[in-house]
Amino acid sequence: MNRYRVIQWATGAMGKTCLKAIIDHPGVELVALFVYGAGKVGKDAGEIARRNPTGIIATNDVDAILACDADVVIHAGRLAPPYGSHDGEIIRLLESGKNVISINGYSFTQHWQGERLARLEDACAKGGVSLMNAGLNPGFIAEQIAVVATGVCSELDSIEVIESVSGREIMQPAYAFDALGFGADIARSDPMDEDWGPASALNGMYEEVVGAVANRLGMKLDRIERDHRVYAATADLRVNAGVVPKGTISHTNWKWHGIVAGERRITQSIHWYMETAHLEEASPPLWRVKIEGKPGVRIAVDLEKRPTETERTSAEQYAVAGAVINAIPVICTAAPGVIMRPMATPFRD
Repeated sequence: MNRYRVIQWATGAMGKTCLKAIIDHPGVELVALFVYGAGKVGKDAGEIARRNPTGIIATNDVDAILACDADVVIHAGRLAPPYGSHDGEIIRLLESGKNVISINGYSFTQHWQGERLARLEDACAKGGVSLMNAGLNPGFIAEQIAVVATGVCSELDSIEVIESVSGREIMQPAYAFDALGFGADIARSDPMDEDWGPASALNGMYEEVVGAVANRLGMKLDRIERDHRVYAATADLRVNAGVVPKGTISHTNWKWHGIVAGERRITQSIHWYMETAHLEEASPPLWRVKIEGKPGVRIAVDLEKRPTETERTSAEQYAVAGAVINAIPVICTAAPGVIMRPMATPFRD
C-alpha cells in the first residue's frame, strides 16, 4: 500500500477529527499541520488530536506549508461567507503542487463555469494536481447515495434529500451564532437575502450539490430556486455554544430546488435546529431520501458510533474523516483538474 504524505489544514471540530484519522491510519503519514488559532501554534499535532506525540508541530506560517513536500492537503477551514472565500488559499496550495481535498464545498465546482472555475483549473494545471470535495453533505448523501438509489427506477420523477441536524452540541459560539445564524434577530434576518451571512455561505455550496446530482443523472438544469425559512425559539434555549434567546432564530430550513424542463426535479432540504418544536417529527433521521418514480424509493439513514467508542467525537464527525481518508488515493492518482468524487471510494488498511 502507498503511504500518502498528508497536510492537515485547520483543526476545528471537523478538522481535528480528520487529524485524528490521519494519525491513526497506517496508509497515510502526517507531514505538516496548519492552524488558524495562535493558541495552537507550537503544539504537537498529537496533543491537539489527543494522541501520542507525532513530532509534527502546528504552524500558522502559510509559506512553510507551501514549501512542505506533500501529496495532499485536507482543507477543513471553517465555513465562512461568502462561499468561495477559501479560494485564495486553496489556489496557493494547488499551485504549490499539492492536491486539495475540501470538506466545505467544491463538490461540483464545474457548476459555476466562468472566471472562478478558470482560476481553480489554472491553479490545478500549474501545480499538476487536483481539487475535490469529500464530506457527507455536500459529498455523500445526495451525490452518491441518492443517485445510486435511482438505479432501480425505470422512470424518475424527482429526488428530495432532507437533512436534519441538531445544533445543540456545537461548542463554538462563532460557528453557531455567526456562521449558522442561530440567535439572530428574526425580524432583521432574511434567509432569502443572499447577502445575509449564513445564506451567502450556504447558497453556493448547496447549489453545487444540486448541480452535481443533475449532472450525474444527465439532467439539464434550467435554474435553481431557493426556498429558505427561519423559525423563532419558543423559549430561551441553553445550548453548548451559549443561549438562543426566545423569539430569535432557533431553526433554519434551507431548500434548493433544481428546475428541469420547468419542474422541480431535485430538492436539497436542510433542517438545522436548536429545538424540535418546528420539525414535522420529533426524532428525524439524519437523512431522508425521497425518490418519486417507477418505483418510488424511501431511504432513512443514521450514523452511529461503536459501543466501545469513548471519545466525544460524534458519528457524523467520524464519517467526515472517513470520507476524507477514503478520498486520498482517488485524488492522488487523478489527472490534474477540478474533479468530482467518484461514486465509490474504498481505502482500507
